[in-house]
Amino acid sequence: MWVVAGVLLGMVVLATLVGLHTGPHAHLAAGVLGVVAAAWMVIMLADGKARPLLFALLAADVVVSGGVGFAAWRALSGKNVATNVRALRSVEGSMGVAVGELAPAGIVRVRGENWSATSLNGPIHDGDAVQVVSVDGVRLNVWRDESITEAGGLSS
Repeated sequence: MWVVAGVLLGMVVLATLVGLHTGPHAHLAAGVLGVVAAAWMVIMLADGKARPLLFALLAADVVVSGGVGFAAWRALSGKNVATNVRALRSVEGSMGVAVGELAPAGIVRVRGENWSATSLNGPIHDGDAVQVVSVDGVRLNVWRDESITEAGGLSS
């Protein structure tokens, strides 16, 4: 019985770690495996295997599985995605400054934050003013604004 409990708990830990790299579906699997492991340990308790180690493992499993399951539910429910998309879309049209060269990719500072960006109209030099044309994932597509750059630049 202890071997089965150990294997189930190991699978919970493994699925949790895999979820850090692959996303919320693996975290959901970790949560489900955690429920199975908890049920198995309750069966062990009912069978008379009441040891302090078993209570500690059960408590740790419930905490980890609950946390990972909650994180998976939040990520899969899409509540955070809509907020993030609105925030990203609000950056469109904003002005910024090149932080280093963009030929065509590089870094720009917009609204006090550094972003990965791609220039849509040729190389952009360090300190040149840019305008965000669109958002592609978490990368900004920017246009060098020559009128502002020639007038003395834009401070961020």
